[in-house]
Amino acid sequence: MDTIAVLISGSGTNLQALFDAQDADDLGGARVELVVSDRSDAFGLQRALTRGVAAAHVPLPAAPRGPARDAARAAWEQRLAAVVAAFRPDLVVLTGFMRVLSSAFLDRFPDRVINQHPAILPADGGDIVVTRAGLRIPALRGAHVVPDALRLGLPVTGCTIHRVTPRVDDGPILAQAEVAILAEDDEASLHERIKVEERRLIVQVVRDLATGRL
Repeated sequence: MDTIAVLISGSGTNLQALFDAQDADDLGGARVELVVSDRSDAFGLQRALTRGVAAAHVPLPAAPRGPARDAARAAWEQRLAAVVAAFRPDLVVLTGFMRVLSSAFLDRFPDRVINQHPAILPADGGDIVVTRAGLRIPALRGAHVVPDALRLGLPVTGCTIHRVTPRVDDGPILAQAEVAILAEDDEASLHERIKVEERRLIVQVVRDLATGRL
């Protein structure tokens, strides 16, 4: 595996972790060659441009609910897939990418799209996660899982790297890490500790995929 495309919606701290690992020759020979965002103000695009890495903004047009929105989204996925496919990536990494991708995109890159999710997901795709300590906690999916973990009073959360399927926050799990929730945690402090594990795991998974360990 050589070429990586990274899809982001924000600052790109996990993208930076990949760049840092690449600079340290710790990414199994893989290289980030393309960064794409649905948002023009995503700082991750600037991170890419600063390094001379190709960067693209592919916005999802606003449209009212109904057939017009469905058509706009389908056209957007086609544009996004075309931009990514032009670089012939061996791996597509979704890290902080806040859009759901359908089979229209995923089928262009079979078994090559992975996602980073800031919660522990169950291997069976169900609604319950069993932690290392044997605790049974609800599986958290969607865009608000960090505040959800606090709201539910969970003792532990974490992060998951998984292959992407058309079902949201589902697919074969490649790596996970648990993060204890502290009594003094707020959303910002908890999310920052999760991000530390995310950065470690994304480098580990990409390296293992590049070297054939996964």
